[in-house]
Amino acid sequence: MSLPLDLWLIHPEAEMCDAFRDRFQELPHVTVMECRFEDLPPHDCFVTAANSFGIMNAGIDAAVVNFHGYDLMKRIQHRILDLYLGEQPLGTSFIEPTGNPDYPYVAHSPTMRVPGSISGTDKVYAATWASLLAVYQHNISQQDEATKIKTVAFPAMGAGFGCVPYREVARQMAVAYQHYLDPPHRMDWQAVIRRQQAIAYDEGQQVVR
Repeated sequence: MSLPLDLWLIHPEAEMCDAFRDRFQELPHVTVMECRFEDLPPHDCFVTAANSFGIMNAGIDAAVVNFHGYDLMKRIQHRILDLYLGEQPLGTSFIEPTGNPDYPYVAHSPTMRVPGSISGTDKVYAATWASLLAVYQHNISQQDEATKIKTVAFPAMGAGFGCVPYREVARQMAVAYQHYLDPPHRMDWQAVIRRQQAIAYDEGQQVVR
C-alpha cells in the first residue's frame, strides 16, 4: 500500500498551472503553486527534473544548486558514479539529504540522458513514477516519523529542455500519481494493459510511442 503524501506542483506560468489543475483535479492532497522554486515555503523533498549525469547548471536544477550549495551537486554526482557507474538510468531516482532542516531532501530523477526533446515519449511518466517510488522506499525504511517525507514538490517534468507540451506533462504526471495511489493487488495482463493504456493514450488517441 502506498503511503499518503502532500503533492505540490509548481511552475511560474499560468498555462502550466492550469494544465496541472485540470489533470489533477480529482486526485487527493494536491496543491498547485504558480511560483518559482526560490519562492517555495519549507517542504520535505523537492524533485529535480535532471539529466543522467547530475550536471545541474541550467534550468530548475541550477536554482536548486544555487539554493542548497554547490556541494549538493557534487554529492549527487558522486552517488551517480558509485551507484550507476557514472550514468543514472532514466526511470530511476534517489533521495539525497540537503543538510537544510527546512528543506531536508531532494530526489534526483532524470527525465533525459542529456538535454534534448523527450516529446512523444513516456519519460515524464517514468521520471515521476521513479520519484514517487524513491520517496516511498525512503519512507518505509525510516523508523522515525520526523525523518519521513510527507510533502513532495514537483516541477513540470520535461516541460523545459524536454519540450513536452504542458498538457502532456500534466497528463503523464497525473497518471504516475494515480498509479502510486492505486497500486495493483495482483499481476496479470489485464492490469498491465490498463496501465499501458493510461500511460500511452489520451482520449482514445495514442500520444506516446
